[in-house]
Amino acid sequence: MTTSLVDRTGQGCAPQADAARPAAPAATVGVKWRQIREEDLPTVAELLSRGFRLRPKAYWLRGLQRQVARALPANCPRYGYVLTDQGRPVGAILMVSSTLDTGAGAVTRCNLSSWYVDPGCRNFASLLVTSVTKKKDVTYFNISPAPHTWKTVEAQGFAPYCLGEMTTVPALAVPHAGTSVTRVTSDPGDLPADEAEILIEHARFGCLSLVVACDGRHYPFVFQKYRIAKRLMPCWRLIYCRDVADFARFAGNLGRVLLLHGRPIVVVDANGPIPGLVGRYSEARGRKYAKGPHVPRLGDLAYTEGVFFN
Repeated sequence: MTTSLVDRTGQGCAPQADAARPAAPAATVGVKWRQIREEDLPTVAELLSRGFRLRPKAYWLRGLQRQVARALPANCPRYGYVLTDQGRPVGAILMVSSTLDTGAGAVTRCNLSSWYVDPGCRNFASLLVTSVTKKKDVTYFNISPAPHTWKTVEAQGFAPYCLGEMTTVPALAVPHAGTSVTRVTSDPGDLPADEAEILIEHARFGCLSLVVACDGRHYPFVFQKYRIAKRLMPCWRLIYCRDVADFARFAGNLGRVLLLHGRPIVVVDANGPIPGLVGRYSEARGRKYAKGPHVPRLGDLAYTEGVFFN
């Protein structure tokens, strides 16, 4: 079933009911939105390659195809939504949903990613976001908003939870004594089941999953290959850890392993300089927004666009 948006004239009629998706504004013939289906993937990839010209169609198609068989939270879209005008795709918003155990119970969250609408239909762009982020039990978050969109994102009800990032060289820190670092590609056996699954699945998608053992305890970490300085400088991005303080504590140990894998620099989400790390904090990039009942914590980008679209 297709749910329609208000047309360019402001005329409309009542939307069609659909319990499986958010309520939509008034409808009319012309511009409509619906969930992306598997047969739409090549078309959506082509659309996004027009909107994000540094990313080819193959990049988007690969990331979308990684969603085909993923387990999803109930009533969440597999790929996101497409905006059509007279049946022709003119916009899309990708949505990467997951269920995570926070220790206080399972929570559902949805990473809004790669929001683009062709110039002729830009007046529907904000309406599209508002229409698909109405579930009160879901936390929606945006981890890559361009600075010129910050005010728009805030007007849609989102609040910043991460103001910037720290670029650090962890190998310069003093290593913690009596500590070992092990790469994970299969069940490590020393972590809770949910964390072991995070490390194994992210390793499958090309991330570097590590476990630090110290004083009889085990600490999980996931790093993703990343680029900064206009994509000219290769580095790592911290995708997952229990607490950023754990990364600072074991920075020297982790840094030496990361250096052996060819990239000495790590980018870490932060709201200020992180004690114990050698590097530079900046708010020029790295801002992240969320709205909903369970705001993501710093150091947790598991199952987000950065993992699947790389």
